[in-house]
Amino acid sequence: MNTVKFDLHTHHHRCGHAIGTIEDYVKRAIDYGLQFIGISDHSPYFYSEEDQLYPTIAMAKSQFVPYIEEVLHLKEKYQDKIHVLLGMESDFFPDHINLYRNQYSQYPFDYIIGSVHYVRDVNIFKKGRWEGLTRQEQREVKEDYYGLIEQSAKSGLFQILGHIDAMKGFYPAFSEIETNVIENTLKIIGQEDVAIEINTSGNTKDCGGWYPANDILERALHYGVKVTFGSDSHTPERICDEFELVQKKLKEIGFRDWAYFVKKERILTPL
Repeated sequence: MNTVKFDLHTHHHRCGHAIGTIEDYVKRAIDYGLQFIGISDHSPYFYSEEDQLYPTIAMAKSQFVPYIEEVLHLKEKYQDKIHVLLGMESDFFPDHINLYRNQYSQYPFDYIIGSVHYVRDVNIFKKGRWEGLTRQEQREVKEDYYGLIEQSAKSGLFQILGHIDAMKGFYPAFSEIETNVIENTLKIIGQEDVAIEINTSGNTKDCGGWYPANDILERALHYGVKVTFGSDSHTPERICDEFELVQKKLKEIGFRDWAYFVKKERILTPL
């Protein structure tokens, strides 16, 4: 049986830190032989009174509907060549969860990726956020991070949880901060039956490697967590980056299948 080739995590120019149009990504995905390409740009900061709170991080609120309309147009335009999926990488802000839920419920999303990008109101990728913290304080920040991921899993809003150890991106020592919290988080993700992505963009950060690390994937398998794939591509060329390597590693760990999503229905396909 031929492998179903897919990539559910891609960005484009609207977020302000990726290049290319959505159509550039769709065409490249066709060239690469994918059956499914998921478009999942960064959600607007819906809670902000400003149209585009952080222009180099996420799309403007006024771009939300045009984004959806463009993806749906391309879905139809290329339906004979590839399945274009309407997704979104959504921030998770507990205080604004219903606002985000209401925004997404109005449109025919195939899936939403829930990503924690802020812990204690500071971006997880902010360089220098770890400086001067004691070991205990570092542990508390890490536990707060996974506490938010647990809440996002329980929210019922997301089909996929994004890059669940991405806080190591510019601080590789994050992985060595000792705490048992990840075990509990994976257990909850398994119980809530939300998928996690293997996100290959860690290779573009200081940490190298993927999100999450192999030891986390091994524990995820133990707790019955389903997995999916996303390159987190910010350039068309990176679509499906290391797909086959991830596939091979997941098989070695013991996974038998992985998932993609259509109309929020999870479809498992053999590795």
